[in-house]
Amino acid sequence: MSPLDYLILALYFGTVLGVGFAARRAIKTSVDFFLSGRSLPAWVTGLAFVSANLGALEIIGMAANGAQYGLMTLHYYWIGAVPAMVFLGIVMMPFYYGSKVRSVPEYLRLRFNRPAHLLNALSFAVAQVLIAGVNLYALALIMQALLGWPLWLSIVVGALIVLAYITIGGLSSAIYNEVLQFFVILAGLVPITVIGLAKVGGIDGLWDAVRGSDLGEAGLHTWADTGSADNPLGASWIGIVFGLGFVLSFGYWTTNFAEVQRAISAKDMSAARRTPIIAAYPKMVIPLVTVIPGLVAVVTVNGLGAETGDLTYNNAIPLLMRDLLPTGVLGVAVTGLLASFMAGMAANVSGFNTVFTYDIWQTYVRRDRPDDYYLRIGRIATIGGVLVGIGTAFIAAGFNNIMNYIQVLFSVFNAPLFAAFIIGMFWKRMTAWAGFWSLLTGTLGALATYLLYQAGVLPFDSDLEESFWGAGIAFVLVAIVAVVVTPLTARKSDDELRGLVYGLAGTDGRQALLGGDARWYRSPLLLGGIAVVLSALLYLPVL
Repeated sequence: MSPLDYLILALYFGTVLGVGFAARRAIKTSVDFFLSGRSLPAWVTGLAFVSANLGALEIIGMAANGAQYGLMTLHYYWIGAVPAMVFLGIVMMPFYYGSKVRSVPEYLRLRFNRPAHLLNALSFAVAQVLIAGVNLYALALIMQALLGWPLWLSIVVGALIVLAYITIGGLSSAIYNEVLQFFVILAGLVPITVIGLAKVGGIDGLWDAVRGSDLGEAGLHTWADTGSADNPLGASWIGIVFGLGFVLSFGYWTTNFAEVQRAISAKDMSAARRTPIIAAYPKMVIPLVTVIPGLVAVVTVNGLGAETGDLTYNNAIPLLMRDLLPTGVLGVAVTGLLASFMAGMAANVSGFNTVFTYDIWQTYVRRDRPDDYYLRIGRIATIGGVLVGIGTAFIAAGFNNIMNYIQVLFSVFNAPLFAAFIIGMFWKRMTAWAGFWSLLTGTLGALATYLLYQAGVLPFDSDLEESFWGAGIAFVLVAIVAVVVTPLTARKSDDELRGLVYGLAGTDGRQALLGGDARWYRSPLLLGGIAVVLSALLYLPVL
């Protein structure tokens, strides 16, 4: 990088910290710090919602998947994201926002019991620091490849910057920075895509090059050869539809508090419901700047940086930047990638500090303290979460494709949570202890599936196929345990469940599906329906 590139990067860091100091003035209570005072408009929360997802998982991970699995990576967007985001907005946000819960675990406490609440709070906290480590590791990869910094130094510097603006400005700082980061990320990734395509002779040249690579013709299709696992993804249509499209996707987008928190911070119910639906539209076209560069990298960068052995798919984006981008443009691209990792990590850290403070510390350690006490605990938790994230970054370094690692975490933590959540929401007879034992059994089942695969006992065709099946097994186990335990334990009364399940006053099906802004073009049902149709139509050219 040249001095001009460093100047661009320095200006961005200065802006990010400035936003943090500006947001600090609005923080007077813990709700201001953790939930932005529930005052933000839908377009802000919508862009923050998608930007929070544009971390290592999206940029490095999806480019790595594009290089390894070809166009089958598109499933993670069009069946593995958009339908679940729409479902969250139309069906589930009335429960989250209407009940005024401050987190996803808090909903489980109201719907089930304190043991289920504590189990989910602890598992969520662990998952967030592990995923924060992924974002830190990806950020360090960029700094190491392009700035020449040692891995440990890159991790520490990136962590300190995120720590500064989250500790200073809370969730408002994170969200407003995520809106800024959304545009900075695109400004950084678009040049990689455009210059990369120009190098290989446009989209037709890229397709020809992929056909001549190890991916072959199969790398240019999404549903071909999914009657079996004989395809680049190593997964059948059952695993794709049920494991990814239903359990993993819905588990991540509807119960991951790092995302849901952005919608909960909206100014009213309509804005909260439109938040994930607004985010679904840019989500559909993000593959243009993630999957396409991954394909360009695999046909232009020899070995993806690996001198021997398996390809290092995580290197796809960093090496393209190094090889293709001129001075000035390189600075913008590096800034965009660092913005993406900081957005992802900020989402993890802000979710972690909220759940730790409200769901663990306030509920089980120190109750009934003044509000400023919990505000102080939240800032301390932010520091602790970042420090642990630095340690977990070195765990992520052990995977040659961080998407595989991420999917393992989702199958273990998110899939069983979604199953317990969705069954408890639609089946009011499900008891509190059925919720706890089903959640615990599903989590242990997904973890056992992964460990047996690693031990060679379960012979899946790829790491991702294991994640799909692990998620599916977790869902089935939750359902079975819920059905078995419910008749054996006492259920809550209808009065205790009002506003928490379908069919009871406050959240009946008609209100949840048809409620929304008075203006017809802001209807969540209309906007969500259009998004689902568009995502299906996008498959047609690449079936």
